[in-house]
Amino acid sequence: MRIAIPINEDKGLNSDVAYHFGRCESYLVLDENGKVVETLDNESAHMGGTGLPPEFLKKHDIDTLLCQGIGPNAVELCQRLGIAVYTSQAKTVKEIFDLWKSGKLEKATREDSCNEHKA
Repeated sequence: MRIAIPINEDKGLNSDVAYHFGRCESYLVLDENGKVVETLDNESAHMGGTGLPPEFLKKHDIDTLLCQGIGPNAVELCQRLGIAVYTSQAKTVKEIFDLWKSGKLEKATREDSCNEHKA
């Protein structure tokens, strides 16, 4: 299992979770035990690259996305690509991972998405 968490500055498990997953600088990738596997620079179209952020994550075999903010279309695209999305207002990678690991986060739906992205 590969879990992606959006960050702007890599401080390992102490990294702050970026507010919006598609516009982060990079993604910290963890395994199911919370071990850091790698850091992926965000090369999606939102950051001057190609492809949508969920497509970028799928290309890197991400199974689960833990984030603070995400738009409704991104939630739906993640679901179609088989990426489970969980949202939380946890501040650090360790906090959001621990909440997910302990079963305290529910899968996100379109209704859980960022208000500024709802039309």
